[in-house]
Amino acid sequence: MSEPYVEHPFAGVRRTTREVPVGDVSVGGDNPLRVQSMTTTNTLDTQATADQVQRLVDVGCEIVRITAPGQREAQNLGAIAAELRRRGVQVPLVADIHFAPNAAMLAAEHVEKVRINPGNYADKKKFAVLEYSDAEYAEEVERVAQRFRPLVRRCKELGRAMRIGTNHGSLSDRIMNRYGDTPAGMVESALEFLDVCEDEGFGDLVFSMKSSNAQVAIQAYRLLAARLAERTAAGRLADLPFHLGVTEAGDGVDARVKSAIGIGSLLEDGIGDTIRVSLTEDPVKEVPVARALANRYDARFAAGSKPAAAAAAGERIWLETVDPYAHERRVARELACGTTRLGGDRDVRVEIDLGPVPRDAAAAARELRTSLGTQPDVVCEGVGIAVSGAAARARVAPFQTALRDAGIEAPLVVVVPAEEAAAVAPSAGRIAVPVPGEGGTPPEALSDAARAADAADIPLEWFLCGPDVEACSR
Repeated sequence: MSEPYVEHPFAGVRRTTREVPVGDVSVGGDNPLRVQSMTTTNTLDTQATADQVQRLVDVGCEIVRITAPGQREAQNLGAIAAELRRRGVQVPLVADIHFAPNAAMLAAEHVEKVRINPGNYADKKKFAVLEYSDAEYAEEVERVAQRFRPLVRRCKELGRAMRIGTNHGSLSDRIMNRYGDTPAGMVESALEFLDVCEDEGFGDLVFSMKSSNAQVAIQAYRLLAARLAERTAAGRLADLPFHLGVTEAGDGVDARVKSAIGIGSLLEDGIGDTIRVSLTEDPVKEVPVARALANRYDARFAAGSKPAAAAAAGERIWLETVDPYAHERRVARELACGTTRLGGDRDVRVEIDLGPVPRDAAAAARELRTSLGTQPDVVCEGVGIAVSGAAARARVAPFQTALRDAGIEAPLVVVVPAEEAAAVAPSAGRIAVPVPGEGGTPPEALSDAARAADAADIPLEWFLCGPDVEACSR
């Protein structure tokens, strides 16, 4: 891959895109992250669907998608739009199309945006085991393009936007046989449809690369961004916004965490212009979760985070030793932290951070034991506390004893300034020393902390932070 997926992968600089109008709401460019959701009602039930759309808008949803699996549903989008206008509800509607090009043509008459899935839009879906020659492959691509072209032209005529939304679980036979069930196949599927749009001079496009596997989604979006960067360098249509989401996330805490991992990781990269959190709950509950993510990154993007020196020099900061489009666990040695072993081939360990070392050790240990008892699926494999000053240091050993008395055998992880590490090392399972930037810690203090950890036969963790050590968090 000659082009990276973002300009500055360590700075979270927002990917540059064009602005795509979706009715009265614009996506991409300098616009804030847009929050979307999708109705779960029967599209033929005009009143129920309009009711749900209104509820979504009332909690802050900015774009609403409605499924249109057939021509009857696509035609009824007009009635739904009219009912919403009658109620004074102004929100762009998106028709969700899968298998029916005719339904897409009808839907384009009534909504502000049409979403098509290139994996099953006018493509064969027989799951046959075939080997396509280059000529046969090209013939299939052209056949699909001819089925897709009328929709592109109609959307251009009507001023509609379009989302080319690839799903990991619905790639076409042709893509599966050449690329397999991979992020590369997802990206190639979308780019074939982009070529048709480019040929027709149509650029009001948004992309998505969704999967129920957050890791696959992350890799696919990154790979698409990189492929589009290559097109940009070649002067082709490429600066298109992304809609982010993890499909079939489920419900409850697990679904929210899964969505935050998939969507948040990409937003950390600076990738993403509009988001949906897909929950198997009332869709109204999706909006606050998506809004929380959007607010966090809107503030960051607005502040700007491009490194000044790198921007001035036009540099690209790129880590050549890591493949961002595939997962491979970093190689690390195995260490003992109390009775827990870290690194190597061991599972990722889960620790609880309690903040400052408790003043009432016994009460804090009992409260933690009670909390853990209410979460039988949660295994605590480390208890973190922050220590600074003589009074706090004096509370470390009693707290360790209180944890053991409460039946909590997890090692104690003590966050402590380098100068104080030696005093707490004998009572810790691991010490974590913050290292502020700009040379804030004397080298001799760092050496003393290392010697203290070695003498106590415990791991030592360094973590870099800003100049304000007390504001640091692990």
